[in-house]
Amino acid sequence: FAPFILFTGWAAVYWSEWWFIVCLALIVLTGLWYARGSLIVALPIPVSIVGTFLVLALCGRSLNVISLAGLAFAVGMLVDNGVVVLENIYSRYQNGEPPFEAAVKGAQEVWGAIVTSSLTNLAVFLPVIFIQEEAGQLFRDIAIAISGAVGLSMIVAIGVVPPAAARLLSARPDLMAEPAPGKKSLVRILIGAIDGLAGGFVWIVDRINAFVLGGPIRQAFLTIAFIGASAWLSIMNWPAVEYLPNGNQNLVFGILLPPPGYNIDEMTEMGQFVENELRPYWDIDPESEEAKKLDAPVIGDFFFVARGRMVFLGLRAHDPLRAAGLIPVIQRVGMQIPGTFPVAQQKSLFGQGLTAGRTIDIEITGPELTQLVRLGARILGGDPPGTPNAILQPIAVNIPNSQARPIPSLDLSNPEVHVKQKLWQANEMNISASDLGYTVDALVDGAYASDYIVGGKKIDLTIRGRDEYAQRTQDLDALPVAMPNGSLIPLAAVADVSLSSGPEQIDHRERERAITIQVIPPEQTPLEEAMNIIQTQVIAPLNASGAMTGGYRMSLAGTADKLRQTWNSMWFNLLLALVITYLLMAALYESWIYPFIIILSVPLGAVGGLMGLSCLGMYLQWLGNPPQALDVLTMLGFIILVGTVVNNPILIVDLSLQEMRERGMAPAEAVRSAVRNRIRPIFMTAFTTVLGLFPLVLFPGAGSELYRGLGAVLLGGLLLSTILTLFFVPASFTLVLGVEAAIKRLIFRAATAPVGKNVPPLPTASMGGGSN
Repeated sequence: FAPFILFTGWAAVYWSEWWFIVCLALIVLTGLWYARGSLIVALPIPVSIVGTFLVLALCGRSLNVISLAGLAFAVGMLVDNGVVVLENIYSRYQNGEPPFEAAVKGAQEVWGAIVTSSLTNLAVFLPVIFIQEEAGQLFRDIAIAISGAVGLSMIVAIGVVPPAAARLLSARPDLMAEPAPGKKSLVRILIGAIDGLAGGFVWIVDRINAFVLGGPIRQAFLTIAFIGASAWLSIMNWPAVEYLPNGNQNLVFGILLPPPGYNIDEMTEMGQFVENELRPYWDIDPESEEAKKLDAPVIGDFFFVARGRMVFLGLRAHDPLRAAGLIPVIQRVGMQIPGTFPVAQQKSLFGQGLTAGRTIDIEITGPELTQLVRLGARILGGDPPGTPNAILQPIAVNIPNSQARPIPSLDLSNPEVHVKQKLWQANEMNISASDLGYTVDALVDGAYASDYIVGGKKIDLTIRGRDEYAQRTQDLDALPVAMPNGSLIPLAAVADVSLSSGPEQIDHRERERAITIQVIPPEQTPLEEAMNIIQTQVIAPLNASGAMTGGYRMSLAGTADKLRQTWNSMWFNLLLALVITYLLMAALYESWIYPFIIILSVPLGAVGGLMGLSCLGMYLQWLGNPPQALDVLTMLGFIILVGTVVNNPILIVDLSLQEMRERGMAPAEAVRSAVRNRIRPIFMTAFTTVLGLFPLVLFPGAGSELYRGLGAVLLGGLLLSTILTLFFVPASFTLVLGVEAAIKRLIFRAATAPVGKNVPPLPTASMGGGSN
């Protein structure tokens, strides 16, 4: 066990799951009072995790935060199969069977349920592989990590746990030793107290099931009530969705969009103004008392670049976990510059570009640029007060604390120089409009001529005139233009040069002119909620007022478009996971009815997942953080629940069928016996999985914002479904078995009844037959 101890010690430091090993030992100890059992059920952990490293390598995946999170989720699931096998072996051993006989028969009795539950866990990840975009890449890492670990744990549970249990059961554990006559140790008192509580709980569950199973009306009422309540609670508590979490990178980008016509010198002055305003945040000792009194984190690094038509800022916080606190500082300083749009955003883990991340792009397309500018201005700033038929409010009013900027500028007063050809003179000089335009481009800014290949690299060849010809706009009239006959004439001879104004740039979408209003909702507002606000408060009123007639259209793009596509794909994959799980169990049980009962337990887990997500949101708000959103990664938790929630119903249904087939028990009696015998491994496996998820959900750390929502869904779903399954599955299973038996009796009566004669009713038979 030396390698095992070294590995678990390393895993404890690496995953912050050191306490899971201790909890696992306590669960096995209090569940079986078998101290050596904790060593047996812990065997799948090192074997499965090391094996998963090889699986990741074979699949060409790296060991990153997401794949490590998948392994951390799987840690609690790895011991489930081993606990079920060991508990069944130990129960037989306690009933007097020899160790090796108990190991063989105990493993044979549960191996079918183990294989079924493990295959359902693996099957739900098949649809995940086909999801595209960034979400699909993340899902594949989690899917491969969990699938590899759970598959290997199944092999260990069936092939390693039974022989290990047979060897270690050769002598009774110390805790099970009989005390000396007349003495009662503290350990024995503790064992008696815990066994008494556990026995009382089992008795209560059995009494409730005995009452519910006493008649078909009670069974139907409980089944319908559970399903109806699950559906209603899921609909009422379903939160707004997000795309992907931003992460917590220590990098904040800022963009300052100045008024049209600013040159590089003026934009450099803007950057220097921002630098001076931020001086109190970066020119200070981070450990001083003055730094603690600041309203924002201390800036560790800062730079600005005046480029193109904007001033680009970059900031890092001295405390990496507080980088988001620099966003309002940039906004406040940028608003002090007249006519400037300030935009600030923390760098996203999954976005590309300067401001990629949680953005909603309102794209307006149409034929006339001036009308597009008017529509964009109305969306951005709303209709002025007192305007007839005012219907729009500013974006900042509809979505408080949001940031919005136009792409490109909504101002048509950007200085331009127009060169308009004199048609008659140009025709006399035999010079075309394209030749004239090419000549002006070459003399003013440089014109592309050809390509030049050097060492396999293509270099653009550009023709450019001397700078002195185009330093001042008033000198453009005198630009020398070469005629086809070789003579030179001034540009004014064949063209009129005039100063004018226009847009900074003209964007096109599907060959139509377009203007985009990019909206960044605050972190407290989910992306779906912001999309609904824009749809109802902006797009719908404009369409209803007739402002979008004449070929103008408006649509949502950017991250909003990715969210819509990924969300539709997630719903399809969730339904596909349910279908695959059902068909797999139908093939294993050779029945269409029994898997249907097991699948009906999935809504119970969905309600628990929503409750877990809500509790996590309240916990984060108590810590002063934004609530956890239902992002696409968190949605994956509901797909994983399809494969994990069915594990406990499989144990009950599988043992119930064995009791009916081998011992000839009636359905109600067999189900009650299965619940009594399986309640111990159900709670042991549930607690191991739940305790394995607790650190991922509650303990903060780098990257925790990526997977804690997923962990909360699994945690809440497993907790609630574990309790409700003990009552829902017996009621629904017994009800379906009764309906099945009644249908068989009717079919048999119709098939054997003589024509024209009344046949007395058949006696009710127990369900001791086959699976159909």
